[in-house]
Amino acid sequence: MAAFSLTLPATRVAVAEMNPVFIGLGRALVAAVLAAIVLALTRTPVPPRKVWPGLAIVAAGVIVGFPVLSAWALRYVPAAHGAVVIGLLPLATALTGAWLAHERPSRRFWMSAVFGSVVVVAFALWHGGGAPQPADLLLLLATIAAAIGYAEGGRLARTLGGWQVISWALVMSAPLLVIPVWWSVDGRWPSASIPAWSGFAYVAIVSMYLGFFAWYRGLALGGIASVGQVQLLQPFLTIFASAVLLGERIDAATLIAAALVIAAIAVGRRS
Repeated sequence: MAAFSLTLPATRVAVAEMNPVFIGLGRALVAAVLAAIVLALTRTPVPPRKVWPGLAIVAAGVIVGFPVLSAWALRYVPAAHGAVVIGLLPLATALTGAWLAHERPSRRFWMSAVFGSVVVVAFALWHGGGAPQPADLLLLLATIAAAIGYAEGGRLARTLGGWQVISWALVMSAPLLVIPVWWSVDGRWPSASIPAWSGFAYVAIVSMYLGFFAWYRGLALGGIASVGQVQLLQPFLTIFASAVLLGERIDAATLIAAALVIAAIAVGRRS
């Protein structure tokens, strides 16, 4: 969760100077190269075919869906705003965990999660001047994609292991990423600044690969819905990072909305 908390600020820095499709899929291609090296060095056998559909779901959610949609959205909204909207991710992860992994959180958990969702939607409406912003829809779709990828990856990690899930999902999706990444390369990347490339390197190495080692392992050990609620700390860390690294202004409404969402999901987790 701490590793993922810097994803939005790093993406925000990179996408200011690079194509969002290149940021979203290019980072997966870089991570796929790292994954292939790790799998080769460890001589890890190819997983059985019965888990390939699950790996495809992981790839669609966390390798393609979330990176591209969030990078696209962050061209139009600050990373701090994105952090609050993606505060729905713990609720979405719990829902997909109940669906894909047959987990059953308590009624009090769901009541608290719904309250948090209402707060997030109200914040998005208010912050957009009374009407939703197009970027909010992109962020919501990114949240849904990530939640599905998290839940399915956590389920597969119970048998494959967390690092193998993300490694094989990356390697298997790599051939499909080459053409879109090549197409997205434009004349801006040679002149991109060091901070932009540093942001890209972070989301490629940490957000797209190394962070999932611990994340999928944790979901497998503690339960998708329960451990997924650890993400309730992520908006605070992302907002703090956005202020420190990007100089973004954090208003009181953003902090209040984030606090309400986190408090609501925390009550549900304790139940």
